[in-house]
Amino acid sequence: MRQFLLAGCAVLGLSACVHTEVSKVEAPATSPQEALRSYYATFSDSQLPTASFSPKLAADKLVQRVIVASCINEEKDLSSIATMAAEKADLTLLIGDNVYGDMDMVRNFVNNEADLAELRSSYQELADDENFIALRKARPMLATWDDHDYGANDAGSEFPFKEFAERIFERFFDVDEEVAERPGVYSSTISGPDGQRLQIILTDTRFFRSELTPTDDRGAKGKERYLPSTDPQQDMLGEAQWSWLEEELRKPADLRLLVSSIQVIPTVHGWEAWSTMPKERERLYKLLAKTEAKNTIFVSGDRHTSYLYKEEIDGVGPVYELTSSSVNSVFARTAISDEYDTNQIGDGYTFANYGAIDIDWDKSTVKLSIIDENGQEVSGQNVEF
Repeated sequence: MRQFLLAGCAVLGLSACVHTEVSKVEAPATSPQEALRSYYATFSDSQLPTASFSPKLAADKLVQRVIVASCINEEKDLSSIATMAAEKADLTLLIGDNVYGDMDMVRNFVNNEADLAELRSSYQELADDENFIALRKARPMLATWDDHDYGANDAGSEFPFKEFAERIFERFFDVDEEVAERPGVYSSTISGPDGQRLQIILTDTRFFRSELTPTDDRGAKGKERYLPSTDPQQDMLGEAQWSWLEEELRKPADLRLLVSSIQVIPTVHGWEAWSTMPKERERLYKLLAKTEAKNTIFVSGDRHTSYLYKEEIDGVGPVYELTSSSVNSVFARTAISDEYDTNQIGDGYTFANYGAIDIDWDKSTVKLSIIDENGQEVSGQNVEF
């Protein structure tokens, strides 16, 4: 956090921040967010990027096919988004890293600038792309964020510029006023007639999240960046969001898609995931059981590889997860991942891809699919609900 805080102080000349860093004795009079608010008030909405028109999801709309995407680098080729736009589907979910606003091709990571110029520029570049415009126009779009469109790699609640990042996100995606009024970008919607009600729950795993526990063996298999936390105060969602989530899970729905920008089920790796906070992961599982929120499917991104998982959760039964990643931010040289979790279904797919969720309401089945950049299915799993 220190590097972020000092950057904000440098821009604003905030003596309280400087005093905090030097003495480490007295608590700051204000939080970084409070200290920055007057500065951010100088930015008008007209200075913030906005996406093109996208239709709203009607409450009575029967949703039968959902397209899922994450990890969209706006500085790379976006032509595969045209394939997504051409899909016959009812809804698009952008589940995080919708832009890479904390880095660019020239300067690499750019996450110490209080004005978030790179983040705003990244959103504008995406907004201007003809393929993204076509995707927006094709069908309703719902979104949440991950670290790179939050403003800093792997950042959580400590990120001092998060309130401005939230405002940028909400302006870009034309977020409902009721959601925009509260901290964080979590939201939920239910659509479809009785007996065919689909609930989309979009969680925010950034704004309230505690700092992660660094690895003791960087790069080692299973310990790549982080270790599971033993801190009893670890927090993934924040109490307000946890309370909200319980209320949402109690609402009547026939099928639920619970979106988390980071993976929920796997525990085999040391990258960001719910496994870095075991108590919070267990809390989520217990909440599903407590609310009897059966027929819930996890949807995640982040990993630059797509996976399918299945786990038996006490009091709930089998729960599946679709990890869809990434649209065009690819690092692997071979298509098949060498990572295998005990709850994993089949191989992970590392090349450019997006996900699809097909719902057969008459048969009470769901098909979870990974689709390559040419629109061809590379893996899939049928789920009964």
